[in-house]
Amino acid sequence: MSGDLASEGDDLKRLSYEEALKRLEAIVGEMEGDDLDLEGLTAHYGQGMRLRKVCLDKLTEAEKKVQKLEESMEAKPSSVLEGGSVPGS
Repeated sequence: MSGDLASEGDDLKRLSYEEALKRLEAIVGEMEGDDLDLEGLTAHYGQGMRLRKVCLDKLTEAEKKVQKLEESMEAKPSSVLEGGSVPGS
């Protein structure tokens, strides 16, 4: 079963942030309904927690990219940005 979880984890990591969030929202909606028994709720909870981690990891990755971009822009001499233009535009 741990092989199944590893494979599922790899599949989840391939999702975009938006796809993972959409799936997470669907799981929450299903859990809020009255149709799931205890076993179904715990399975949904586990899936939801894995999707939550995917979303958090993707947000952290995006935040790091933004920080690097900001740092690279701060490191450039001010003469590059004269006239309020952005390099490359």
